Amino acid sequence: MAELGLNEHHQNEVINYMRFARSKRGLRLKTVDSCFQDLKESRLVEETFTVDEVSEVLSGLQAVVYSEVESELINTAHTNVLLLRQLFSQAEKWYLKLQTDISELENRELLEQVAEFEKAEFTSSNKKPIIDTMKPKLAPLNEGGTTELLNKEISRLQEENEKLKSRLKTTEMQATHALDEKSKLERALQDLQLDQGNQKDFIKAQDLNDLENTVAALKSEFQKTLNDKTENQKSLEENLATAKHDLLRVQEQLSMAEKESEKKFQQTAAYRNMKEILTRKNDQIKDLRRRLAKYEPED
Repeated sequence: MAELGLNEHHQNEVINYMRFARSKRGLRLKTVDSCFQDLKESRLVEETFTVDEVSEVLSGLQAVVYSEVESELINTAHTNVLLLRQLFSQAEKWYLKLQTDISELENRELLEQVAEFEKAEFTSSNKKPIIDTMKPKLAPLNEGGTTELLNKEISRLQEENEKLKSRLKTTEMQATHALDEKSKLERALQDLQLDQGNQKDFIKAQDLNDLENTVAALKSEFQKTLNDKTENQKSLEENLATAKHDLLRVQEQLSMAEKESEKKFQQTAAYRNMKEILTRKNDQIKDLRRRLAKYEPED
């Protein structure tokens, strides 16, 4: 790395461009000097000049110098565009997009750094070997440097492709093995399901027979219980009818006994005496009510 922050190759390219710019600048300065020299030789032949003549001479010199400087500035701008075009063309061949920061072109610190770099490079040029000015141009895509990089990239991609093919083959083998295992498991599952189905059918048939036997036993027991209940009901109904007859007979006997007892009681002396006593008492009560009615106030 050098003062400009570039590698050796790029720094040499910068030095070549600066040498080209210095030579162009030197030629233009010589042209400006020749303009003044021509003016001196062609116009300054008299000893005295009027103000108008001096003004005319300076105006002519101004126009010539202006034209030379403008031409140089325009040529420098166009030269820079061509240089950028070379760089961008080479970048586009690699599908790159370069960016520039125009504001950095007026960075005073960087400009001073470039000036110091130029001064250091060209003031000591007598001590350094002169770099060949006929260096090759930027290598296009079909020439040595770029082709070599492209071949390296192709080789890298081919190696990566071979690795991917190997991984794909391994993956295919693993997938085939997995499919075989899946098929085996599916067959085993089908066999197991078939065995389970047969076993379930056998169990269902056995359970059905047991259930039928149980239902038959329950039905027989229910019928027996129903028959016993019917017989018990008939017996109870007969017993109930007999009990009702007995009850009626007993009630009739009690009624006859009560009538007989009452008849016998009325024929006794005690009954007659009691009846006479009640009759006398009723007569006394009636006599007392008549007496009380006499003493009651009239409304």
